Amino acid sequence: MREEIEKLKMKRNAVILAHVYQRGEVQDIADYVGDSLDLSKKAVRTKADVIVFCGVQFMAETAAILNPEKIVLLPDKNAGCGLADMVTVKQLNILKKQYPRAAVVSYVNSSAAIKAESDICCTSANAVTVVNSLPYNQVLFIPDRNLGSYVAEQSNKDVILWDGYCYVHENITTNQIKSLKEKHPYAEIIVHPECPTSVRHVANYIGSTSQMSRYVGQSQQKEFIVGTEANFVYRLKTDNPDKIFYLVNTLCEGIHEITLEKVKLALERIEYRVHIQEEIRLKAKSALDKMLIV
Repeated sequence: MREEIEKLKMKRNAVILAHVYQRGEVQDIADYVGDSLDLSKKAVRTKADVIVFCGVQFMAETAAILNPEKIVLLPDKNAGCGLADMVTVKQLNILKKQYPRAAVVSYVNSSAAIKAESDICCTSANAVTVVNSLPYNQVLFIPDRNLGSYVAEQSNKDVILWDGYCYVHENITTNQIKSLKEKHPYAEIIVHPECPTSVRHVANYIGSTSQMSRYVGQSQQKEFIVGTEANFVYRLKTDNPDKIFYLVNTLCEGIHEITLEKVKLALERIEYRVHIQEEIRLKAKSALDKMLIV
Protein backbone atom coordinates (compact mmCIF):
# COMPACT_ATOMS: atom_id res chain seq x y z
CA MET A 1 0.00 0.00 0.00
CA ARG A 2 2.77 2.43 0.91
CA GLU A 3 4.62 1.70 -2.35
CA GLU A 4 1.45 2.25 -4.38
CA ILE A 5 0.84 5.57 -2.64
CA GLU A 6 4.43 6.67 -3.33
CA LYS A 7 4.07 5.85 -7.04
CA LEU A 8 0.75 7.69 -7.27
CA LYS A 9 2.21 10.65 -5.42
CA MET A 10 5.02 10.95 -7.97
CA LYS A 11 2.61 10.50 -10.87
CA ARG A 12 0.32 13.27 -9.61
CA ASN A 13 3.12 15.53 -8.32
CA ALA A 14 1.32 15.38 -5.01
CA VAL A 15 2.22 16.20 -1.43
CA ILE A 16 0.60 14.51 1.56
CA LEU A 17 -0.09 16.57 4.68
CA ALA A 18 -1.16 14.80 7.88
CA HIS A 19 -2.38 16.25 11.14
CA VAL A 20 -0.82 14.90 14.34
CA TYR A 21 -4.20 13.43 15.35
CA GLN A 22 -4.12 11.20 12.28
CA ARG A 23 -3.63 7.42 12.49
CA GLY A 24 0.02 6.46 12.89
CA GLU A 25 0.28 4.63 9.57
CA VAL A 26 -1.06 7.71 7.76
CA GLN A 27 1.40 9.97 9.56
CA ASP A 28 4.16 7.64 8.38
CA ILE A 29 3.37 8.11 4.66
CA ALA A 30 2.96 11.89 4.92
CA ASP A 31 5.51 14.38 3.60
CA TYR A 32 4.68 16.72 6.46
CA VAL A 33 3.09 16.07 9.85
CA GLY A 34 2.05 18.90 12.12
CA ASP A 35 -0.70 20.94 13.72
CA SER A 36 -3.07 23.14 11.75
CA LEU A 37 -0.76 26.18 11.75
CA ASP A 38 2.29 24.18 10.64
CA LEU A 39 0.32 22.53 7.85
CA SER A 40 -1.24 25.85 6.75
CA LYS A 41 2.28 27.19 6.22
CA LYS A 42 3.40 24.02 4.42
CA ALA A 43 0.37 24.26 2.13
CA VAL A 44 1.41 27.77 1.08
CA ARG A 45 5.02 26.80 0.39
CA THR A 46 4.49 23.56 -1.50
CA LYS A 47 5.25 23.37 -5.22
CA ALA A 48 3.12 20.28 -5.69
CA ASP A 49 0.13 20.28 -8.06
CA VAL A 50 -1.99 18.18 -5.70
CA ILE A 51 -2.37 18.47 -1.93
CA VAL A 52 -3.78 15.43 -0.14
CA PHE A 53 -4.88 16.67 3.26
CA CYS A 54 -5.18 13.92 5.85
CA GLY A 55 -7.25 15.79 8.38
CA VAL A 56 -10.81 17.06 8.52
CA GLN A 57 -12.90 19.30 6.28
CA PHE A 58 -11.89 22.70 7.66
CA MET A 59 -8.18 21.81 7.33
CA ALA A 60 -8.55 20.88 3.67
CA GLU A 61 -10.62 24.01 3.10
CA THR A 62 -7.81 26.11 4.59
CA ALA A 63 -5.33 24.58 2.15
CA ALA A 64 -7.73 25.27 -0.74
CA ILE A 65 -8.26 28.87 0.38
CA LEU A 66 -4.51 29.50 0.40
CA ASN A 67 -3.79 27.54 -2.81
CA PRO A 68 -6.52 28.24 -5.38
CA GLU A 69 -4.31 27.07 -8.25
CA LYS A 70 -3.78 23.64 -6.69
CA ILE A 71 -5.98 20.59 -6.41
CA VAL A 72 -6.78 19.91 -2.74
CA LEU A 73 -8.13 16.49 -1.83
CA LEU A 74 -9.77 15.26 1.37
CA PRO A 75 -9.54 11.43 1.35
CA ASP A 76 -12.89 11.03 3.12
CA LYS A 77 -15.67 13.50 2.36
CA ASN A 78 -17.29 12.72 5.71
CA ALA A 79 -14.21 13.65 7.76
CA GLY A 80 -15.82 16.53 9.59
CA CYS A 81 -15.24 18.56 12.75
CA GLY A 82 -18.00 18.75 15.36
CA LEU A 83 -16.60 22.03 16.68
CA ALA A 84 -16.66 23.68 13.25
CA ASP A 85 -20.32 22.65 12.87
CA MET A 86 -21.31 24.49 16.07
CA VAL A 87 -21.55 27.92 14.44
CA THR A 88 -23.30 29.12 11.28
CA VAL A 89 -22.93 32.37 9.36
CA LYS A 90 -26.48 33.37 10.31
CA GLN A 91 -25.75 32.85 14.02
CA LEU A 92 -22.46 34.74 13.78
CA ASN A 93 -24.02 37.71 12.00
CA ILE A 94 -26.63 38.03 14.77
CA LEU A 95 -23.83 38.21 17.33
CA LYS A 96 -21.88 40.72 15.23
CA LYS A 97 -24.90 43.05 15.27
CA GLN A 98 -25.02 42.79 19.07
CA TYR A 99 -21.32 43.74 19.32
CA PRO A 100 -20.66 46.06 16.34
CA ARG A 101 -17.31 47.33 17.69
CA ALA A 102 -15.85 43.90 18.39
CA ALA A 103 -13.29 42.16 16.20
CA VAL A 104 -14.24 38.66 15.11
CA VAL A 105 -11.46 36.15 15.73
CA SER A 106 -12.24 32.73 14.33
CA TYR A 107 -10.30 29.66 15.35
CA VAL A 108 -9.14 27.79 12.25
CA ASN A 109 -11.43 24.96 13.39
CA SER A 110 -14.23 26.67 11.49
CA SER A 111 -15.72 26.57 8.01
CA ALA A 112 -14.53 28.69 5.10
CA ALA A 113 -17.81 30.62 5.31
CA ILE A 114 -17.15 31.53 8.97
CA LYS A 115 -13.58 32.57 8.18
CA ALA A 116 -14.97 34.83 5.45
CA GLU A 117 -17.06 36.66 8.08
CA SER A 118 -14.06 37.10 10.41
CA ASP A 119 -11.52 39.86 10.85
CA ILE A 120 -8.69 37.41 11.51
CA CYS A 121 -8.14 33.71 12.16
CA CYS A 122 -6.02 32.01 14.79
CA THR A 123 -4.83 28.57 15.82
CA SER A 124 -4.33 27.19 19.30
CA ALA A 125 -0.63 27.95 18.87
CA ASN A 126 -1.05 31.67 18.21
CA ALA A 127 -4.52 32.55 19.58
CA VAL A 128 -3.19 34.64 22.48
CA THR A 129 -0.74 36.50 20.22
CA VAL A 130 -3.43 37.19 17.62
CA VAL A 131 -5.96 38.54 20.12
CA ASN A 132 -3.37 40.72 21.89
CA SER A 133 -2.21 42.14 18.54
CA LEU A 134 -5.62 43.60 17.68
CA PRO A 135 -6.41 47.33 18.07
CA TYR A 136 -9.79 46.44 19.56
CA ASN A 137 -10.81 46.23 23.22
CA GLN A 138 -13.57 43.74 22.51
CA VAL A 139 -13.24 40.41 20.70
CA LEU A 140 -15.80 37.84 19.56
CA PHE A 141 -13.97 34.51 19.83
CA ILE A 142 -15.48 31.83 17.57
CA PRO A 143 -16.27 28.93 18.08
CA ASP A 144 -14.35 27.23 20.95
CA ARG A 145 -15.29 28.46 24.43
CA ASN A 146 -12.43 26.61 26.12
CA LEU A 147 -9.70 28.02 23.91
CA GLY A 148 -11.43 31.39 24.17
CA SER A 149 -11.41 31.27 27.96
CA TYR A 150 -7.73 30.37 27.90
CA VAL A 151 -7.08 33.40 25.69
CA ALA A 152 -9.11 35.60 28.05
CA GLU A 153 -6.88 34.48 30.94
CA GLN A 154 -3.83 35.67 28.99
CA SER A 155 -5.27 38.94 27.70
CA ASN A 156 -6.65 42.27 28.87
CA LYS A 157 -9.26 42.21 26.10
CA ASP A 158 -12.97 41.75 26.68
CA VAL A 159 -13.31 38.28 25.11
CA ILE A 160 -16.88 37.27 24.27
CA LEU A 161 -17.12 33.50 23.93
CA TRP A 162 -19.17 31.45 21.51
CA ASP A 163 -20.66 28.41 23.26
CA GLY A 164 -18.91 25.76 21.17
CA TYR A 165 -16.45 23.08 22.14
CA CYS A 166 -14.32 20.24 20.80
CA TYR A 167 -15.76 16.99 22.19
CA VAL A 168 -12.31 15.37 22.01
CA HIS A 169 -11.06 17.79 24.67
CA GLU A 170 -14.36 18.49 26.43
CA ASN A 171 -14.50 14.79 27.33
CA ILE A 172 -11.23 15.02 29.27
CA THR A 173 -11.94 15.40 32.99
CA THR A 174 -9.91 16.36 36.02
CA ASN A 175 -10.78 12.97 37.53
CA GLN A 176 -9.08 11.23 34.60
CA ILE A 177 -6.01 13.42 34.93
CA LYS A 178 -5.83 13.03 38.71
CA SER A 179 -6.26 9.25 38.45
CA LEU A 180 -3.34 9.03 36.03
CA LYS A 181 -1.30 11.32 38.27
CA GLU A 182 -1.91 9.03 41.26
CA LYS A 183 -0.65 6.06 39.24
CA HIS A 184 2.29 7.98 37.77
CA PRO A 185 3.27 10.60 40.37
CA TYR A 186 6.45 11.65 38.58
CA ALA A 187 4.72 12.38 35.26
CA GLU A 188 4.15 15.97 34.13
CA ILE A 189 0.68 16.91 32.95
CA ILE A 190 0.55 18.57 29.51
CA VAL A 191 -2.78 19.58 28.01
CA HIS A 192 -4.28 21.37 25.03
CA PRO A 193 -5.93 24.79 25.60
CA GLU A 194 -9.16 23.36 24.14
CA CYS A 195 -9.54 21.42 27.41
CA PRO A 196 -12.00 22.70 30.04
CA THR A 197 -10.69 25.29 32.48
CA SER A 198 -10.62 22.82 35.39
CA VAL A 199 -8.34 20.49 33.41
CA ARG A 200 -6.03 23.30 32.32
CA HIS A 201 -5.65 24.46 35.90
CA VAL A 202 -4.16 21.13 37.03
CA ALA A 203 -1.64 21.04 34.17
CA ASN A 204 2.09 21.65 34.33
CA TYR A 205 2.05 22.91 30.74
CA ILE A 206 -0.66 24.16 28.37
CA GLY A 207 -0.01 24.43 24.64
CA SER A 208 -0.95 23.51 21.10
CA THR A 209 0.24 20.17 19.78
CA SER A 210 3.32 21.78 18.19
CA GLN A 211 4.09 23.59 21.43
CA MET A 212 3.64 20.39 23.44
CA SER A 213 5.97 18.59 21.03
CA ARG A 214 8.68 21.17 21.56
CA TYR A 215 8.14 21.19 25.32
CA VAL A 216 8.50 17.40 25.57
CA GLY A 217 11.56 17.38 23.30
CA GLN A 218 13.34 20.01 25.39
CA SER A 219 12.28 18.72 28.81
CA GLN A 220 14.48 16.62 31.09
CA GLN A 221 11.31 14.95 32.36
CA LYS A 222 10.83 11.34 31.23
CA GLU A 223 7.10 10.77 31.85
CA PHE A 224 4.09 12.75 30.63
CA ILE A 225 0.32 12.61 31.02
CA VAL A 226 -1.04 13.88 27.69
CA GLY A 227 -4.37 15.73 27.67
CA THR A 228 -5.28 15.76 24.00
CA GLU A 229 -6.25 13.41 21.15
CA ALA A 230 -4.81 9.92 21.62
CA ASN A 231 -3.06 9.64 18.24
CA PHE A 232 -0.85 12.58 19.14
CA VAL A 233 1.02 10.21 21.45
CA TYR A 234 2.14 8.28 18.36
CA ARG A 235 4.00 11.38 17.20
CA LEU A 236 5.45 12.00 20.65
CA LYS A 237 6.71 8.42 20.93
CA THR A 238 8.21 8.58 17.44
CA ASP A 239 10.09 11.78 18.22
CA ASN A 240 10.97 10.85 21.82
CA PRO A 241 11.54 7.07 22.03
CA ASP A 242 13.26 7.40 25.41
CA LYS A 243 10.19 8.93 27.09
CA ILE A 244 6.93 7.46 28.41
CA PHE A 245 3.46 8.84 27.72
CA TYR A 246 0.11 8.20 29.39
CA LEU A 247 -3.00 9.12 27.43
CA VAL A 248 -6.63 9.71 28.34
CA ASN A 249 -7.98 7.76 25.33
CA THR A 250 -10.04 10.41 23.58
CA LEU A 251 -10.35 10.17 19.79
CA CYS A 252 -11.41 12.52 16.98
CA GLU A 253 -13.88 10.42 15.02
CA GLY A 254 -13.73 12.62 11.92
CA ILE A 255 -9.98 12.50 11.48
CA HIS A 256 -10.00 8.77 12.27
CA GLU A 257 -12.07 8.16 9.13
CA ILE A 258 -8.99 8.56 6.94
CA THR A 259 -7.03 5.38 6.18
CA LEU A 260 -4.16 4.37 3.89
CA GLU A 261 -6.68 2.84 1.49
CA LYS A 262 -8.59 6.12 1.26
CA VAL A 263 -5.37 8.06 0.67
CA LYS A 264 -4.55 5.71 -2.21
CA LEU A 265 -8.04 6.05 -3.69
CA ALA A 266 -7.88 9.84 -3.37
CA LEU A 267 -4.72 9.89 -5.50
CA GLU A 268 -6.08 7.37 -7.99
CA ARG A 269 -9.45 9.05 -8.49
CA ILE A 270 -8.56 12.67 -7.60
CA GLU A 271 -11.25 12.71 -4.93
CA TYR A 272 -12.71 14.26 -2.88
CA ARG A 273 -11.79 17.63 -4.29
CA VAL A 274 -12.42 20.68 -2.12
CA HIS A 275 -14.26 23.51 -3.89
CA ILE A 276 -14.84 26.96 -2.38
CA GLN A 277 -16.75 29.83 -3.95
CA GLU A 278 -14.31 32.54 -5.01
CA GLU A 279 -16.07 35.32 -3.09
CA ILE A 280 -15.91 33.30 0.13
CA ARG A 281 -12.34 32.17 -0.60
CA LEU A 282 -11.03 35.72 -1.00
CA LYS A 283 -12.63 36.94 2.22
CA ALA A 284 -11.45 33.88 4.15
CA LYS A 285 -7.96 34.24 2.69
CA SER A 286 -7.77 37.80 4.01
CA ALA A 287 -8.46 36.55 7.55
CA LEU A 288 -5.93 33.73 7.18
CA ASP A 289 -3.27 35.99 5.69
CA LYS A 290 -3.53 38.32 8.66
CA MET A 291 -3.03 35.34 10.97
CA LEU A 292 0.03 34.11 9.09
CA ILE A 293 1.88 37.42 9.46
CA VAL A 294 1.18 37.98 13.20
